[in-house]
Amino acid sequence: MIAISFLVITGVTAGVILSNHLLASPAAQEVDPQEAADLAALARIGPIDTHAHVFVDSPAYYRMMKDLNLHIVDICVYSRKNEPPARSQAAQFREAMSVHRGSHGRAGVCTTFNPYTFEDKNFDQNTINILNSNFRAGAIAVKIWKNMGMDVRFPSGKYVMPDNPAFEPIYKDIAAHNKTLIAHLAEPDTCWESFAQMGPANPDYDYYKQNPQWHFYGRKDVPSKAEILRARDHLLEMNPHLRVVGAHLGSMETNVDDIAKRFDRYPNFNVDTAARIRYLMAQPRAKVRAFLIRYQDRICYGTDGELNPRNEKEENQVLKEWKYQYAMSWKYFATGETFEYEGLKVQGLKLPRSVVSKIYHGNAARLFPGLIQ
Repeated sequence: MIAISFLVITGVTAGVILSNHLLASPAAQEVDPQEAADLAALARIGPIDTHAHVFVDSPAYYRMMKDLNLHIVDICVYSRKNEPPARSQAAQFREAMSVHRGSHGRAGVCTTFNPYTFEDKNFDQNTINILNSNFRAGAIAVKIWKNMGMDVRFPSGKYVMPDNPAFEPIYKDIAAHNKTLIAHLAEPDTCWESFAQMGPANPDYDYYKQNPQWHFYGRKDVPSKAEILRARDHLLEMNPHLRVVGAHLGSMETNVDDIAKRFDRYPNFNVDTAARIRYLMAQPRAKVRAFLIRYQDRICYGTDGELNPRNEKEENQVLKEWKYQYAMSWKYFATGETFEYEGLKVQGLKLPRSVVSKIYHGNAARLFPGLIQ
């Protein structure tokens, strides 16, 4: 999930004409004129957030989707060995389908499966039956998570990799149904670094402090990041007809050259930007811009935003922060303006509008058939 921060924008041009529709929205009154202008520009492109987690019926969220002309891929995640019934695969899928209906189809549903039962008798066929039922109900994709390679184990204690043969019939079935696999495999490099190396300013510092079970620094019993990514690459090689979107820049967030090598090697591989745009901002502007233009057909916009509020006040705050995230991203990809974000001074990439349109809309519409009705 993401922590969404506010922006300090500098060099902003005043007097931008705003979309009447967005200005009329109650949600728009919570933002300043420049942010509203950025959101209005974003809305005109028909944005698709390919990485969201929304499991509550929220009229306020549905209004935001309509105001921003927004679609999302709403992703289910099976994260623990013994998920409570309220977070089971079936429960998440039901909730996500409720959001699909409540949003009038603006939320496409990405289902998932339980990898911890990989040694059960008939695991592959039972899983396929569940996924096929979800496909008939409307699911457009399937998610696998970092627990493959980082938590699921054999009885011996050895970690189960995402290319384990037990999963292969499932991948083949996903491809046969023309669905897309979203793969969050491995973690940022910081997962294997000390907190001293990271420093409190690092965007991952708080996450690993709060979730030490996913912090692998100093552990000798766990796989390296390179080992997990090799297994992911083997999965791509073994399934050339399976569309794969590597979540979070494919966990190759610190160097776009690493992503480019996989793009050149695996035509079925794509990535989303979820919760990793700051890593792009930290790399040389010209290098990132050239990468995005060259591989403009392989990158989808995503946030990793989550909506699970405890009350109306919290819901309003989350939606307000989500809009800041959308405005920040638009500022970065679509304009040449300079702004400050999480300690970085950033100049927007000012990508060609055709490239911006692909990143925000066209690629997702193609990679997730059925999302746009």
